[in-house]
Amino acid sequence: MSPMTVVEGRRVALSNLDKVLYPDGTTKGELLHFHAACAWAVLPHLAGRPVSFLRFPDGPSGQRFFAKNVPPGTPSWVATAPVPRRDAPHARQVLLNDLPSLIWSANLVTELHVPQWRAAAPETADRLVVDLDPGSPATIVECCTVALWLRERLAADGIPALPKTSGSAGLHLLAAIDPTPSEEVVAYTRGLAQEAEAALPGLAVHRMDKSLRRGRVFIDYSQNARAKTTAAPYTVRAGAHAPTVSTPVTWDEVADCTEAGELSFDIRSVPERLEEFGDLCAPLSDETTAHSLPKP
Repeated sequence: MSPMTVVEGRRVALSNLDKVLYPDGTTKGELLHFHAACAWAVLPHLAGRPVSFLRFPDGPSGQRFFAKNVPPGTPSWVATAPVPRRDAPHARQVLLNDLPSLIWSANLVTELHVPQWRAAAPETADRLVVDLDPGSPATIVECCTVALWLRERLAADGIPALPKTSGSAGLHLLAAIDPTPSEEVVAYTRGLAQEAEAALPGLAVHRMDKSLRRGRVFIDYSQNARAKTTAAPYTVRAGAHAPTVSTPVTWDEVADCTEAGELSFDIRSVPERLEEFGDLCAPLSDETTAHSLPKP
């Protein structure tokens, strides 16, 4: 029988806490400790948003599977919500609104991915995202160059962007926006991506064709679509060697980045960053920071 712990009055079953998940020796128990210690920063970016899980229960070298539906055995106290899905009209997904739910999900060993809208208003985005994905041999260094251009372009439209690492190879730019239909956000960010490609020839590309992406930064605007999700701030990634984290960074760090390793953070370094900087993505959860997209 799995050991139980009580989290804010809820009984949460934990399992295999000594199991080594990553080649660097990180155990499942260490992942759970990270989520508990950083929950105050993690939860505001998850609350109210239907979560999709990329599960890797045996570590990044084992089986991985993407799960949107409520997992079997989910405790009754974990919140769920109906979500609009063409393939499953009556589908429900998990909402990680509190610490017990977060610890329960961490025990599943999973990346956390969320849409740009909340379950209370599906298909109406309150967040904009641009995913910068480098095509080898480009790295996050080239992503930073593109990010700085996009920062200025978004600022020209009155939209302050916040950067975070993807926790993998790239960079995400996020912004709080007034409630906007998802398709309008896609159209707006597609236009930004096209402008960036024209302004940064040979460096940026907005088309998904992999033959165009070698040595360039793919500007993926499609994650603003209703059905798409993005790795949530502070989610642990199923990286090959160590438990890297999708980590908010400062614009100074983006501007100063000259080597890919400078913007790589894991479950050991992120708590220290939170002590130093606080949650750099906190404005995303503040409605007073939201801005309207320009009219087409």
